[in-house]
Amino acid sequence: MTLRTGVRERWVRTGEVELCVAERGDPGRPTVVLVHGYPDSKEVWSEVAERLAGHFHVVTYDVRGHGRSTAPRPLRGGFTLEKLTDDFLAVADAVSPDRPVHLVGHDWGSVQAWEFTTVKRTEGRIASLTSMSGPSLDHFGHWINRRMRRPTPRRVGQLLGQGARSWYVYLLHTPVLPELAWRGPLGKRWPGVLERVEKVPRGDGYPTSSLPSDAARGAWLYRDNVRPRLREPRPDAHAHAPVQLITPLGDRFLSERLYDDLEQWVAQLTRRTVAAGHWIPRTRPDQLAAWIEEFVRSVENGRSPVAAGGRHAERFGGQLVLVTGAGSGIGRATALAFAEAGARVVAVDRDGQAAARTAESALRRGARQAWAETTDVSDQRAMEALADKVATEYGVVDVLVNNAGIGLSGSFFDTTPEDWKKVLDVNLWGVIHGCRLFGRRMAERGQGGHIVNVASAAAYQPTRALPAYSTSKAAVLMLSECLRAELAGQGIGVSAVCPGFVNTAITSTAHFAGVDAQEEKRLQWRAARLYGLRNYPPEKVARAILRAVVRDEAVVPVTPEARAARMLSRFAPGALRRIARVRPPV
Repeated sequence: MTLRTGVRERWVRTGEVELCVAERGDPGRPTVVLVHGYPDSKEVWSEVAERLAGHFHVVTYDVRGHGRSTAPRPLRGGFTLEKLTDDFLAVADAVSPDRPVHLVGHDWGSVQAWEFTTVKRTEGRIASLTSMSGPSLDHFGHWINRRMRRPTPRRVGQLLGQGARSWYVYLLHTPVLPELAWRGPLGKRWPGVLERVEKVPRGDGYPTSSLPSDAARGAWLYRDNVRPRLREPRPDAHAHAPVQLITPLGDRFLSERLYDDLEQWVAQLTRRTVAAGHWIPRTRPDQLAAWIEEFVRSVENGRSPVAAGGRHAERFGGQLVLVTGAGSGIGRATALAFAEAGARVVAVDRDGQAAARTAESALRRGARQAWAETTDVSDQRAMEALADKVATEYGVVDVLVNNAGIGLSGSFFDTTPEDWKKVLDVNLWGVIHGCRLFGRRMAERGQGGHIVNVASAAAYQPTRALPAYSTSKAAVLMLSECLRAELAGQGIGVSAVCPGFVNTAITSTAHFAGVDAQEEKRLQWRAARLYGLRNYPPEKVARAILRAVVRDEAVVPVTPEARAARMLSRFAPGALRRIARVRPPV
């Protein structure tokens, strides 16, 4: 039966129930089976499934008692992990009888998938597992037991923390009450709760009209399995397939610490983290599809699926990062740092050859893909054309780094209107163009992201030598603060990074107002020499930028002098004003 273009539906009988199974894509390609959680049905996967269907044979099915699948009779004892494993094997035999399948599970779908991947009778039927927001009950039981046997303050804190997050598990074990709530007010309000609390967009048939009855019957998933497995976890629950673990950092129900000991159970483990809440199949389908595709292809091609790259590889692998001013200095170092973390990098610079060199180096450093684009960020039409090209050819940017900038030194009265226009066009309008064009697409996609605007310690440190430059950077800082407030509800972070004296080429190319060409060259040489003696490398700023994105930091002073000035601006602004009167050494 065909529901809509590209989706085929069938029923698979297993024991006393019939399971509703949907298929997308070419059955001749590797099969990816997506297993939903509680209180969902297979429609929770629709966005991810559509993205994967062009590459794989994608299968979703309604777990027994959910969606269009039938429920066991009686419900008690009908949802054990043993029976759920029977269901999975029946589906796998129906959709991929001759080849093992790649499993993907979310929430209770992940709990089930861990069972499927660690029991003997499924060996040879599972090629890989991608798990998100759902631990193995056996691993969870051992995790609890280790902390109970050796109750250090840290371990007790972990137990109490996860205990508080598991409040709903206790409620689901109460008789009758969950059924009444789901078939009554909670079932009606659940879509609104997801939208407000988890930022899950409505539409695409999700949640389905069967939600109240699905959730009422699905309470037996917890009642049939949680207590028995946590009391007596299996000692042999080792995965017999490679595993990719995707951990949402904003999960309200599961602590990251649950997976601290996972390596002892999984021989081949790839870890990923994503800045999102629990329902990532709906809120981050692009990122999930990219990670699943990459992981499945690596297993199919016989490569090690362990994530490569630097310390942030699990966070930025496969993400699209665009950096302006990437031809040299902080921009180049930032592009290469994201490349080492496995990101896809777009290096933008008005010097096309410098951008190309950065893109080539990014590929050597580990970028999944890298492109060079020649654009002047101060040119509105050029930036609009760049934004259209990036969206069409590379996708929506996940991380935007507005770094391009120019230097301008000289007293206020020596600074001409042309000087002001030039520095504001690049330093401020370049940031505005980037935020407006790329940030809008981030917001419209609705899957979060991050914007980094590289300002300067000059944004909050007045000086008689840099009135135009400092004004442009102060405006960037305030723009960042305003954008951060506006975009917070859409899962988009905004960081203003404020370096101090960093050894980059900006000093040797800065314009000095009010002097002739010969004197300007002398001042440029002297400034470059002083910055060289300070010798604070741009790579440290790049590391601060990646850290700012990971931690979602608002204002990030970089270098000791930048942090000191930031402290003075907040607690002793008068002292900072007096320092501003001192004539600089250049």
